[in-house]
Amino acid sequence: MDLLAATSTETDSAPMIRRGFKSLKLLNVQLEDKLPEEPVGVHYGALTNGLHYYVRRNTKPRMRAAVALAVKVGSVLEEEEERGVAHIVEHLAFSATKKYTNHDIIKFLESVGAEFGACQNASTSADETIYELLVPIDKPELLSQAISILSEFSSEIRVSEEDLEKERGAVLEEYRGGRNAMGRMQEAHWVLMMEGSKYADRLPIGLEKVIRTVSAETVKAFYRRWYHLKNMAVVVVGDFSDTQRHSLPGTPPTIPVFPVPSHEEARFSCFAEAEAGGSAVMVSCKIPFSDMKTIGDYRESLAESMFHSALNQRFFKISRQPDPPFFSCSSAGDVLVHPVKAYIMTASCKEKGTIEALESVLIEVARVRVHGFSEREISVVRAFLMADIESAYLERDQMQSTNLRDEYLQHFLRNEPVVGIEYEAQLQKTLLPHISAAEISRFAENYRTTCSCLIKTVEPKACTTVEEVKDIVSKVQALEESGQIPPWDEEHIPDEIVARKPDPGDIVSQCDFPEFGATEMVLSNGMRICYKCTDFLDDQVIFSGFAYGGLSELSETDYLSCSMGSTIAGEIGVFGYKPSVLTDMLAGKRAEVGTKVGAYMRSFSGDCSPSDLETALQLVYQLFLTSVMPGDEEVKLVMQMTKEAIKAQERDPFTAFANRVRELNYGKSYFFKPIRAKDLKNVDPIKSCQYFDSCFKDPSTFSVVIVGNIEPAIALPLILQYLGGIPKPDKPVMHFNRDELKALPFTFPKSVVREVVRSQMVEAQCSVQITFPVDLKGPHVMEEIHFVGFLSKLLETRIMQVLRFKHGQIYSVNVSVFLGGNKPSRTGNVRGDITVNFSCDPDSSWRLVGLSLDEMLCLQEQGPSDLDVSTILEIEQRAYENGLQENGYWLDRILRGYQSRFYAGDLNVSLKAQDEWRNKVRSSLTKVTMQEALQRILPSPCTKQYTVVVLMPKLPRLQRLKSFLFSGEKRLGIEGKVLIGTTGTLVLAAFWWKYSRARNVT
Repeated sequence: MDLLAATSTETDSAPMIRRGFKSLKLLNVQLEDKLPEEPVGVHYGALTNGLHYYVRRNTKPRMRAAVALAVKVGSVLEEEEERGVAHIVEHLAFSATKKYTNHDIIKFLESVGAEFGACQNASTSADETIYELLVPIDKPELLSQAISILSEFSSEIRVSEEDLEKERGAVLEEYRGGRNAMGRMQEAHWVLMMEGSKYADRLPIGLEKVIRTVSAETVKAFYRRWYHLKNMAVVVVGDFSDTQRHSLPGTPPTIPVFPVPSHEEARFSCFAEAEAGGSAVMVSCKIPFSDMKTIGDYRESLAESMFHSALNQRFFKISRQPDPPFFSCSSAGDVLVHPVKAYIMTASCKEKGTIEALESVLIEVARVRVHGFSEREISVVRAFLMADIESAYLERDQMQSTNLRDEYLQHFLRNEPVVGIEYEAQLQKTLLPHISAAEISRFAENYRTTCSCLIKTVEPKACTTVEEVKDIVSKVQALEESGQIPPWDEEHIPDEIVARKPDPGDIVSQCDFPEFGATEMVLSNGMRICYKCTDFLDDQVIFSGFAYGGLSELSETDYLSCSMGSTIAGEIGVFGYKPSVLTDMLAGKRAEVGTKVGAYMRSFSGDCSPSDLETALQLVYQLFLTSVMPGDEEVKLVMQMTKEAIKAQERDPFTAFANRVRELNYGKSYFFKPIRAKDLKNVDPIKSCQYFDSCFKDPSTFSVVIVGNIEPAIALPLILQYLGGIPKPDKPVMHFNRDELKALPFTFPKSVVREVVRSQMVEAQCSVQITFPVDLKGPHVMEEIHFVGFLSKLLETRIMQVLRFKHGQIYSVNVSVFLGGNKPSRTGNVRGDITVNFSCDPDSSWRLVGLSLDEMLCLQEQGPSDLDVSTILEIEQRAYENGLQENGYWLDRILRGYQSRFYAGDLNVSLKAQDEWRNKVRSSLTKVTMQEALQRILPSPCTKQYTVVVLMPKLPRLQRLKSFLFSGEKRLGIEGKVLIGTTGTLVLAAFWWKYSRARNVT
C-alpha cells in the first residue's frame, strides 16, 4: 500500500490567522444540498486491491501516530458453529502472525513505549472489527513497523491449534467476566430487541461451548472467507512529515445485510435479576437507519440531538423533585447495528418503584407530543450545542490524532460524513437558530409504542407483572388522547450567579518561576494562587484548590454525619442554587466546578472555556459564601437514594469480598467501615451541611493552581475579584498544620493471611487480590516513590506474561499502588501497599496465586531482564512526553509541588526536586537496581508477608458441610457490607447498546 505524504492538505499549509467563532460567516445553503461524500482534510482513496486508506498529518500529540485497521466483519457473519469466532480472530491477531509469534507484537510495541491496552487494542462488534495502535514515530522505522503490523492483521494472522489453545483461556475469562448481573440483563434486552433477526443470537462474545471446542480449521476458514482487503480500511493520523511506501497484501464475498424486522405490537418483559444493582425501567424503540447525505439530513440530526437533550433536562428536574418517581433517567439515540437505529430511555428507581417510574417516563414523552417543548427549553439546549461547537472550532488545530482516526473509521464503517470542523461550525451556526421547538418536539413520535417498542422492567425480586406494565401503557395513552396531560411547569431561573459582585482583593506578594512558566501570588485574604499560561488547548482553563484537613480529624461520633456532607449538600446546591436551576443558568457556558472532601484534604476543581473563566470563578466564590440549609425533602431524597445504593451493593457478590479486603489490610477502624442501611437513621443532616460549609469557608487555608489558555490581563482582575474577594472569617476555620494532622488508623497483618470469601452468585465468578505492604523510609523517600511506580509496571507486565501469555488463564491483570497510609506530613514514613488483582476460573485461582508469587519471588532473586528494564523506561518516557503537552499534567505537577514533603515555601525548589528525583531514578535503573528495589520495597522474600483474598461462589449446602468437616482451611462467615455510593445506582447504562461491542484489551 502506498501511503503518500499529506502535502497538499490544509493541515500542512502555513497556519492561518485564527478567526473567532463569533466572526464566522453564515452559509447560504439549501436543505437538499449534498454533503461531501469524501472526507475533508485527509488523503483518502482506494488502492487497486480494494483497500481504502485515510492519511492525515496531525501534530497532537507530537511525534505520535494513531493507526488503525477497520474490517467490515463482525459476529453477525458467523454460522451457528462459529459463534464467537470473529472475536477469537481478533485475539489471535496479537498472539501470532506470519512474521510475529508468541505475542511478539505486544512485546515489540511495549519496547518502543506503546503500552499494552492503552496504546494497542482491538474491538469486535456485530458488524465490524477494529485494530488500533498509538505508536511513537520519533525514529524513522517505527511508523513503517506499525503499518507492517496492520498488514499482518489483514491477511497473515496465524491460526494453529497451539495458538488457539493459548488464547482460549483469555477469551473464556472475558466471557466469564461478562456473565454478571449487568451482562445478563443486557443480553436479555438485546435478544428481545433483535428478535426475528440473526443479530439476536450473534453477540460478539459468542457461546462458551464454541470458545472451548472450536477447531483451528473453523477459525481459519472464517478468517480466510471474510478478511479481504475490499472490506478493509487503514487509517494513519500523526505527526509525520512524510511516509514511506508500504504494501498491504480473489474476489471477496459480498457482506450481506441482515434485516431487523419491525413490529407494531409492543414487546414487554419483566426481568428479575438477583444481583441487580437496583430497579430500573427501559423503553426502547427501533427506527430505520439511513445515511446522512444532505444538509437536510444534518439539520435533522441536530434537531434530534436537541430533542434528547431537552428531554434529559426535564428528566433531571423531575429526579430532583420531592419524592421523585425515579432517581435518574436519560434518553439517547444511536445506531445499534447497520440497518437499525434505536431511541432508548433508561430510568433507575427505588425498589418496587418500576411502575411509578414507567408511568412518569411515558407521561413526560406524551407531554412533549401534546404540548411540545417551550422556546426557553430549546434556547437552553441550543446554547449548549453552540458552546460545544465553538469549543471544537477554537481547538480545531489541536485535535488529538486518536479523535481524527475515530472520525475516519466511522466514515468507512458507517458512512458518516467528515466535512471538516470549520464547515461544520458554520453549518451549526447557520442552522441552529432556525430549528424551532415544534420541529424538535415531533421526535417524541419515535417513542410511540407502535414504533417497534420494547418496554422492560428490571428488579432484584419479581414484583412487577407484564399485565401491570400493559395497564400503565394503556393508562398513559388514554390520558394523552383525552387531553388530560397538563403543560410542563417551568422553574424561575435567575439571571446572575452572583447577585452583588464582591470588592476585589489585592496581591500581597508575587513570584515568577520562568523555568516552569508559572507565577505565584498571595492575595490579601490569604489565598495562594499559582497560574501557568499554556497553548495546548485554546478553549481550556482548568484549576484546582486544596487545603489541609479533612475527615481524619473527625471523631467516631461525628464521622458518619460529616462524611455524608458532600452528598447531602450536593443535592441541595453548594453554589447557592438548586442543581436543576444552576444547569439552566449555565446554558451556553462551558464552566463546571466540583468539590471533594477526603481523609487529609478538601478541594475544589474546575474546567472552563477562557471566555467563561468569570463564570467558573463566580461558582468558586459562591461555594465559599453559600451556607447550605438542609430541607426535609432534599434530605429524604438523599437518604432514599443512599439506602437504595446500599441495598444494591449488598446484592453484589463482590461487596463482601471488597469489604473483607479493606478490613484485612486497613483494620477495623470506623473510617474504613462501610455504611449499612440501618446506619442512615443516625445521620444528622444539619451537622452534615455545617461540616461541609466549614470545609469551604476560610480562603486563607487554600492554595489554588490555574493552568490553561490564560490571558493575564483578562484573568487577573477576575481572580482578584472572585477569589481575592472571598471574605476571610474573623477566626480561622479548619486551619490545620499538615505536620499535625491526625493519621488514619492503618494496620497491615504482620504475616501471611490467605482467605476465601464465598458469596451467593447466579453464575460463578472469581476475583483475586494479593496485597503487599509498603513502608518507605529514610532521606530518599521521594526517589523510592519513583521506584515504586517502575516496580508496579514491571510486576504487571511480568505477571501478565505468565498468567495470560504463557498459561492462557486470565484476561488481564492490574497492579496498583496506594501510598496514603500515613498523614501528608513532611516527616515520617510513607506507608501503603501494592496490590495485584485479576479474575479467573474459580478452580484455577490458588494455582494462579502461586504462579504470581513465584514470578515475583523470581524477580527478587534473579532480577528482571535488560529488555524488561528498557521497556519500562520507554513506557514511562512516552507517558512523560505526552504529559508535557497536557494541561492536566501541569496542574497535577504543580499541585504535587505544593504538597511535596520538601515544599517549604519555595515552589521552584520543589518543582526542580521532582525532576531531579525522576532523572536520578531513571539514570540509575538497571536490572541490578531494580532487583535491589524489589528486595528493599517489598517484603523480602515477598512470600513472608502478604494477604490474599479470593472471591468464590458459595458452595451447595452438602458441599459446604463436607468442606467444613474435611478441609483444613479456616472458614470465615463474612457479613454483607457496602461501600456507599453518592447517588442512586443506574442499573442499565443509557448507552447500553455499546454492549454489542466486546472491548478487548488484547
